[in-house]
Amino acid sequence: MNFAFAFSAFLVLSPASNAFGPISSRISIVKFHGLYSTVADEVSITSSDKEAARKKQKQALLGLLGRSDEKSNTYDPILVDPISKEPLAVSIKGPILGRSSSSGVSVSLRASPDSERVYAGKIDEYFNLLEPINEEKDADDAMTKVSTSPILSSLLTFAPPPLRPLIANLPNSDLEYIPMRDLFTSPSVSFAYERGWRQGFSAAGFPGADKEFEMAREYFAPVMEKRRNDSGGANRGTVVDMSCATGLFTRRFTKSNDYSRVLGCDYSDSMLKEARQRIRADTDIKSSSTRLDLVRCDVAKIPLASDSIDALHAGAAMHCWPEIESSLKEIHRVLVPGGRYFATTFLANYFQNVSGMENAANGGQAVAQSMQAFQYFPSIDHLRNLLTNAGFEEDKVDVELVGTACIIIRCEK
Repeated sequence: MNFAFAFSAFLVLSPASNAFGPISSRISIVKFHGLYSTVADEVSITSSDKEAARKKQKQALLGLLGRSDEKSNTYDPILVDPISKEPLAVSIKGPILGRSSSSGVSVSLRASPDSERVYAGKIDEYFNLLEPINEEKDADDAMTKVSTSPILSSLLTFAPPPLRPLIANLPNSDLEYIPMRDLFTSPSVSFAYERGWRQGFSAAGFPGADKEFEMAREYFAPVMEKRRNDSGGANRGTVVDMSCATGLFTRRFTKSNDYSRVLGCDYSDSMLKEARQRIRADTDIKSSSTRLDLVRCDVAKIPLASDSIDALHAGAAMHCWPEIESSLKEIHRVLVPGGRYFATTFLANYFQNVSGMENAANGGQAVAQSMQAFQYFPSIDHLRNLLTNAGFEEDKVDVELVGTACIIIRCEK
């Protein structure tokens, strides 16, 4: 059972005293975002075999996370170390029995026992595959990323776009601010994203979230049908919602029940927290049969195995990727042969006022790409070249302009 990595509730003992002496408890059916699993019907626990019961439950939980090897290491079938691309072994941290469902189940992920990098997360929050918990930095070379400071990120959000990089990258400053990366790490932006911010994209020609979702769903359908047929109906396919923000499309993919697994990925801690809150509040997701995981990662170093993803969606996102070439190559790498990529983004003309102010603040000179507020894609041909350079074949790339500045991309590997 490799589908239940993202469970929102876990084994809960029926009311019973935790005092010394014999205890008899029935483990309730466990609900994993709409997936039900009778991990065990009954467990008899006494003070003498309580540890054995804990181990039994832990093994049951780990068995739901993925495949196991001969050394009893449990591996997620898709997630890998973003640097080495080795499969990640998953282990549960902390006590299993007696935990409240609100505290979450903590896990650690590492490629091997002697791996230099160890990652962590919570099953009912997100897995942080961006920042290893054991990584040490040289104090003399360390830079403070604005993305790690909600206060700094929020303050820079309210500064005019041309001034943000100038403020954050003053001479002798120990701050590191990359506008494209760090703008959306602000809690204020995460709060506003579905409260008017995203809706404003209609001015560029964006069809709206519901219509965009249906377009992506329709484009992915042949790939998913093949996956179902190849697996005899056992596997409905995996979709990644890259730069998922608050989960606007992640939730729609999950509620459709079209897929076996949906992964919502984003660089921003605050976006993923907002996404999780909205997921918890959505009653339709609780009845979905789709496994849902949130992952914090860098799109230029996607922590997914090569040839493992059936379809990848990136809604209004590419203009926010600092390393656009590397990011598109990573997307091509993780897609299965025949896998599909659906994306929306903006043409440069939508940002002409922003780019003009940036250049004016820079003495009339064009600012370095890393200091731009966004990627400014000048034309359809430019985008098509980026995609073919990433590995997509020219005859399998379609780039469409909708309205004045909305770009819709469809690619097949």
